[in-house]
Amino acid sequence: MNHEVIVTCALTGAGDTTRRSPHVPVSPAQIAESAIEAANAGAAVVHIHVREPETGAPSRDVALYREAVRLVKESGVDVVVNLTAGMGGDLVIDAEDPLKPVDGTDLVNAHDRLPHVEELLPDICTLDCGSLNFGEGNQLYVSTPDMLRTGAKRIQELGVKPELEIFDTGNLWFATKMVEEGLIDPPPLFQLCMGIPYGAPPDPGLLQAMVHLLPEGAQWASFAIGRDQMPWVAQSVLLGGHVRVGLEDNLYLARGVKATNGQLVERAVDIVQKLGADIAGPDRAREILGLKERVNA
Repeated sequence: MNHEVIVTCALTGAGDTTRRSPHVPVSPAQIAESAIEAANAGAAVVHIHVREPETGAPSRDVALYREAVRLVKESGVDVVVNLTAGMGGDLVIDAEDPLKPVDGTDLVNAHDRLPHVEELLPDICTLDCGSLNFGEGNQLYVSTPDMLRTGAKRIQELGVKPELEIFDTGNLWFATKMVEEGLIDPPPLFQLCMGIPYGAPPDPGLLQAMVHLLPEGAQWASFAIGRDQMPWVAQSVLLGGHVRVGLEDNLYLARGVKATNGQLVERAVDIVQKLGADIAGPDRAREILGLKERVNA
């Protein structure tokens, strides 16, 4: 069991959730406000995607990241900033002509997924460690071994901690290989992502097996989506990990009750504390994860 738990709040994500809940933040100001709410509720880390303010569509616009991060930092609320670097991997193909990408495709190379990381130098950025059939239909997430090595090398040069996003056991195998190759500085940080079709299902036995495959000295967290989000808080802590909650992964506090990010963090904190563990604050989280100090932080 983990007795000192870091809570991450994934604020908004890139999914089609804005029309399903009024609490999903869209504009940089809303995202920053939600980050502050989550931090005040006990989250040491906030995981940030950005969206087009007019439409709510997912975005890679550096200016939107810049504004959201600025507002968080100028608030005076101390929180570890984790920016997604997973955008730019979406490929939707024509079933009759698989070499023809169709609407919804946003596929760029490894370096072009990182301009906001290069400019803003967050504490953490994500690195999605493999390709995946993403849900039904003909959408894929593309992240090849060469892309991953290129991205990991650039993130290492920037001094940013990569959070290795693991969607299935093969992802974990390859991420561990990057650790062995010296592309990931110690301690490596893994996020075990469960229940996303069609990656690893939210099965406690599978989570335990994946934990046993982690390299020595790794820090890790896990989450599951939808109604499995809160049970997974307990699963992760009991197996020795940290936790992630937030509206990226689940919109509800209870059946029919729409949640805010702050409410989800409060619920997670309550679960962790009732298990007898302590909540790590942002300074302690930085120590645990081995984050580099930034003079301009």
